[in-house]
Amino acid sequence: MRAIEITQPGGPEVLQICERPVPSFKAGEVLIKVQAAGINRPDVFQRTGNYSPPPGASDLPGLEIAGEIVDGDFAGSSFKKGDLVCALVQGGGYAEYCSAPAAQCLPLPDGWSAVEAASLPETFFTVWSNVFDRARLSPGETLLVQGGSSGIGAAAIQIATALGHRVFATAGSDEKCRACEALGAERGINYRSEDFAAVIKAATDGKGVNVILDMVAGDYVPREISCLADDGRLVFIATLGGSSASIDFRQVLMRRLTITGSTLRPRPIAFKAAIAAQLRERVWPLLAAKKIKPVIFKTFPLEQAAQAHTLMESSSHIGKIMLTT
Repeated sequence: MRAIEITQPGGPEVLQICERPVPSFKAGEVLIKVQAAGINRPDVFQRTGNYSPPPGASDLPGLEIAGEIVDGDFAGSSFKKGDLVCALVQGGGYAEYCSAPAAQCLPLPDGWSAVEAASLPETFFTVWSNVFDRARLSPGETLLVQGGSSGIGAAAIQIATALGHRVFATAGSDEKCRACEALGAERGINYRSEDFAAVIKAATDGKGVNVILDMVAGDYVPREISCLADDGRLVFIATLGGSSASIDFRQVLMRRLTITGSTLRPRPIAFKAAIAAQLRERVWPLLAAKKIKPVIFKTFPLEQAAQAHTLMESSSHIGKIMLTT
């Protein structure tokens, strides 16, 4: 099969097309003929040598795919050969075939193409796990999404809005802020020209938001703490702005704040299977009803993975960047 491998740590040019054996599948896994795969920031970190695959995972990049099941161990699974699915994987998505735990597969939403469906798993699993499970966003509560025009951001805005929450989002240009608002955010905040903490306090009558989903960290953290409501939760999924910050812990104590975070890739199959079940019950009906729509910025053929990574690193995109096989 054709695949994209990382020839050495480095820039996008180290992504090269290669021939690899079709992967085998283990107990509880299915083999998928990949039609589309999503590009995500962890792929970039892996390419630069800063995010190694977990033990036993493929060395090929790619964490989310969609395609046709062509073989597998179907014991205890609702899937069968020929089913069209999207799946969260630990690696190996930049290829014509990829194995995946059946428990981490979800059916293609009604009316969605393979490219559209492949844009879902990494972002939707991440958002559900962190915003709704870890940060416990509850009915009537408000959410601030940092990086609202990213794939993760677009997913968070749409899911939370569809479930009835007030959502605010930051982005790096007025165009991106308007895109966040088109996805459902009440207010897009241009972090280059506005103080997001001041905007949030004004928009919430000084109360602040209940949950913040943050992929920036660094010097954002003190301002985030200042615009959290009492009993608010700040959850980190990346540290693009730096991995250290100065925190006034008196605020944490006096206002009962929670600071937490997680990474999804190394978590066990059972953990991800539980998220898949929640998504299928709570979110998949919203997809079928078109209350949540795909946000695809650009699609590249597999051979142009390097160009796709160059676009990802430019941060000029709004939504997802995809590969097709």
